Amino acid sequence: MKVTLLGTGCPQCHTKRYGPASLVRHGAASVLIDCGSGVTQRLVGAGCPGGGLDAVLLTHLHSDHLVDLYQLIVSGWHQNRKVPQRIYGPKGTRAFVDGLLDLWKDERALRMAHERRPHTAGFTAEVVEYGEGPLLELPGLTVEAVRVDHEPVKEAYGFVFRADDGTVAAFSGDTRYCEALIAAARGADVLVHECFIHGLMKPVPGVRTQEGIDAVASYHTLSAEVGKVAREAAVGFLMLNHFVPAEFDREALAAEVAADFAGPFAIGEDLMSYDIPTRSLTHGDAHWRLGV
Repeated sequence: MKVTLLGTGCPQCHTKRYGPASLVRHGAASVLIDCGSGVTQRLVGAGCPGGGLDAVLLTHLHSDHLVDLYQLIVSGWHQNRKVPQRIYGPKGTRAFVDGLLDLWKDERALRMAHERRPHTAGFTAEVVEYGEGPLLELPGLTVEAVRVDHEPVKEAYGFVFRADDGTVAAFSGDTRYCEALIAAARGADVLVHECFIHGLMKPVPGVRTQEGIDAVASYHTLSAEVGKVAREAAVGFLMLNHFVPAEFDREALAAEVAADFAGPFAIGEDLMSYDIPTRSLTHGDAHWRLGV
């Protein structure tokens, strides 16, 4: 199983960290987790255009995690997708997707009539709403949904992927420190976890208050906590992603995480990949082999 971070950013606009999204590939299966801004470009950059995805999993319905969903559907059609985009999301996803498609129905009809592409099913979507428990089964790959703590968002989930070669990958989604996630991820080969870098965001008159900063921090996992999560879950490798804010001191963050987690970890970057069987990490031209 191979995990690729497509977008490691947050709602802040950033030229190097696109919106939150990750990709899991195993055998012939490819699954997208979340659909943040720029995801269609990042999928192409990862060598896995959205037209070939087996499933799209949404962790929750915050805008930064699904803002490019319609673009994914459009680009999939342009990439000759022959079947509807299969979207799995929590309660409310069906209404959201139906509304999205309805919003663009005239534009979509005009495109299909004028461009005369041989397939139209790829310009549609099928939605499966899920709750906690077994979620998806593909050849050689299963996915379980784990409810996480992202209050006041009631329906927020992480995922655990299990492959037929015995490898396991866990994803936190958006959550504060969450014992249920730790239990579900225990012993995973890799944990992809969000990270709120505590103390960097400061009040700015007329822009943000300390109360607002504290509110954002309250439903994310702090940089002072994420190493503890990895340690308690006894994971083989930790990949940090979905950074708030998008700009930070990498060395300071690494020291903070290493104070609690003695295992290997990576401060994620867009298009960074981890191949679990070979324990190799790649980003651009750089390649690392993690110690056994």
